[in-house]
Amino acid sequence: MRASTPVSLAKRTDFPLLAAQPDLVYLDSAATSQKPTVVLEAIQRYYVTENANPHRGAYALSAAATEAYHRARERVARFIGVADADTLIFVRGTTEGLNLVAATWGRANVQAGDNVVVTRMEHHANFVPWQQLCLAAGAEFRIVELDANGGVDVAMMARLVDAKTKVVAFGQVSNALGTINPVAEFVRIARAQASQALVVCDGAQGVPHLRVSVDALGVDVYAFSGHKIGGPMGSGAVVVRRPVLERMPPYHFGGDMIEWVNDFDSTWNVLPHRFEAGTPNVEAAVGLAAACDYLDGLGRDAVREHELLLTTAAMRALAEIDGLTLFGTPTAEGRSGVVSFALADVHPHDVATMLDASGVCVRAGHHCAQPLMRTLGAAATTRASFWVYNTLDDVDALVRAVRAARERFGA
Repeated sequence: MRASTPVSLAKRTDFPLLAAQPDLVYLDSAATSQKPTVVLEAIQRYYVTENANPHRGAYALSAAATEAYHRARERVARFIGVADADTLIFVRGTTEGLNLVAATWGRANVQAGDNVVVTRMEHHANFVPWQQLCLAAGAEFRIVELDANGGVDVAMMARLVDAKTKVVAFGQVSNALGTINPVAEFVRIARAQASQALVVCDGAQGVPHLRVSVDALGVDVYAFSGHKIGGPMGSGAVVVRRPVLERMPPYHFGGDMIEWVNDFDSTWNVLPHRFEAGTPNVEAAVGLAAACDYLDGLGRDAVREHELLLTTAAMRALAEIDGLTLFGTPTAEGRSGVVSFALADVHPHDVATMLDASGVCVRAGHHCAQPLMRTLGAAATTRASFWVYNTLDDVDALVRAVRAARERFGA
């Protein structure tokens, strides 16, 4: 074990929960991040000074709420590199965003004889909606397997994508393994071999760790969750290229998404309101915008460098433990701040329980990626995930606790 430094990228005191529990080692940010004070203050400030139902209110307070909501949309769009902010639809998170697209564009365009291509690495939210769409439509569901290094088999994707492919869906970063996927190569294959295909990227694990420009990625759909970048739970967005979004039928019906309601038909509002039926969650949007400000203040390149430092140290130290298997790409450079592992003859839930007794919070289970786990030959793994408030001391605490678990179970 090397001498460590307690320095983190972000101040621990910026996060009230961590400041109140100085001995807690929180290594489950891939599930949800802790929230900085600036986010909590932004939400409180909105409720104290601007709270009203936005849109169509003929009084100053409602106008202020409307402006706060629109400012938040523009801020989040800038943060993820989207020039056309009206193509960014606020949703509760990645899962809702992907389901929105599958239930609208998918149902309208995928038919019997077509196929949908996904990867073995997908979170259930980017697997099951397309699987169920294919079952309903009579389309073929195709799965790109992993290569020998634990990444997506790009050559196999090139074989599976063809002129009948209507959707190519993939994650930017694996939630279970941390693997950073070659999005540009996936997009190139889809555009070259399936010109009519909708290219869908799950960015839930990309935005917290990488500098993202959705416009530059060249995908048709990009979804992410705010709670993984320091924003509130129930916040997130899905971005859909305007030509696609304008042709999509509405997802929900109700207030604010309509232009005119006749007795026997209706017409729809302009973008983005067409896909945001009902009272909007202004609180979530304002909090998400504040989280974007916070991460930009830290510097997103600095976030990546910090996580690379921690992930490298963790992989090296864990690899020295007898009976421990690391899953995913073999280098830290090829993954986000995620280390997924298993101890021989010890269930991951038992490992996580023992780590919790040492004040170390990790995730154990299939990580909503059961198809991937089957390929790995593991019912579950233990996953440690690092973010801006973690330190090399946290890595040491993780490794000590895993060693203790190994000894406790007699390995």
